[in-house]
Amino acid sequence: MIISYYWPPAGGAGVQRPLKFAHYLPDFGWQPIIFTAKDAHYPMEDQSLVAQVPKDLEVLNCPIWEPYNAYRKLLGYKKEEKVQAGFIEEEKKNSKLQSLAVWVRGNLFIPDARKFWVGPAVKSLLRYLEEQPVDAIFSTGPPHTVHLIAKAIKLKTGIPWVADFRDPWTNIDFYNQLKLSKRADAKHHQLEKQVLQTADAVTTVSWTWAEELAEIRGSKVEVVTNGFDDADFGFNRTALDQRFSIAHIGTVTKDRNPKALWTVLAKLCQENKQFNEQLQIRFVGKTDYSIFASIEQAGLSRHLQKIDHMPYTEAIRVAAQSQLLLLLVNDAPNSQGRIPIKVYEYLPCQRPVLGIGHSKGDAAKIISEMKAGEVFDFEQEEEIKHFLQRSFKQFQQGKLQLPARDYQKYSRRNTSKELAKVLDQLGH
Repeated sequence: MIISYYWPPAGGAGVQRPLKFAHYLPDFGWQPIIFTAKDAHYPMEDQSLVAQVPKDLEVLNCPIWEPYNAYRKLLGYKKEEKVQAGFIEEEKKNSKLQSLAVWVRGNLFIPDARKFWVGPAVKSLLRYLEEQPVDAIFSTGPPHTVHLIAKAIKLKTGIPWVADFRDPWTNIDFYNQLKLSKRADAKHHQLEKQVLQTADAVTTVSWTWAEELAEIRGSKVEVVTNGFDDADFGFNRTALDQRFSIAHIGTVTKDRNPKALWTVLAKLCQENKQFNEQLQIRFVGKTDYSIFASIEQAGLSRHLQKIDHMPYTEAIRVAAQSQLLLLLVNDAPNSQGRIPIKVYEYLPCQRPVLGIGHSKGDAAKIISEMKAGEVFDFEQEEEIKHFLQRSFKQFQQGKLQLPARDYQKYSRRNTSKELAKVLDQLGH
């Protein structure tokens, strides 16, 4: 039983992990059943992912109530306007209202705004499991509400449970932005510890996060990374962009703003007429307004192409035809373990990656291991400049490419195999 809030037609990174596990786990002896929310408030939707749901997969939907209508009224959003995850703002809003909304989110909705789903979900699952028992439960969060649902089922039925953390809980990079009271902070930590110590096994997506969660759990946490699906990359490769395109695919929060990059690109445009004529900066996905403000301030607006959202399959085609792929990791001290899912999706695109974030972080480890590009710290202007100069020269010579590599270690099929090993051990 996979318990996941995110499920098609949800778009974005959160849906990919449970969707791909559901597809590949049967190859390794585990038949998934999905338990998800009915009529959920997804920050974005991608109808193209509905077609990827296996035809014979059993999907259980339980109604959910979410307080987003009140949240929208508080912030002055229009009724149809989506509330974005991760503090993304696509345009500047009233800062006092934003501050109040963040306080409400962190202090009243613990662990998150889906907390009201726990009761109905537990009742629905217990009814189902009475007639159709399962061998294991796998909850994947955030939202961490799914872990509270799984914990309740575990305590009532004794079914072995794996708690999967796609992101940390109290050590997530924006946790200190939640304006938590001492009481709320203590509650978050208490629930996190209960989940980590009650689960029969815990998995997460990076090595740093596994170490951090293991300290709280008091025992080992397994790493089952995200990955890419070969089936998503079976399209015919089109010609590369004629311009020197630098593309970012996916969500960008304000704390991923690579200000040094914009400074460097502005300087290169001033110093090199051909660079200025050829440069294109492309963002595909939800992007905080502050990034575009920085690009405008650097005088680079004419080079910018903004695409708010496109289906996943189209977005990876855009990535595959770009000259350089931009990888941004949060500029926060506790984001060493953050590996954006695009790291894996960039690999089979076989385009060089320019990463800006933590040069010694887990994302950089994979880029280095796969010889897929370079990752720099946020302030390394000179190093970023030299990388771009080399890349542009190779672009002009028609030689901007990567050496052939085998990326199958990070395929979704292989990561599903790793999860199956964890599940296999639950009975031992």
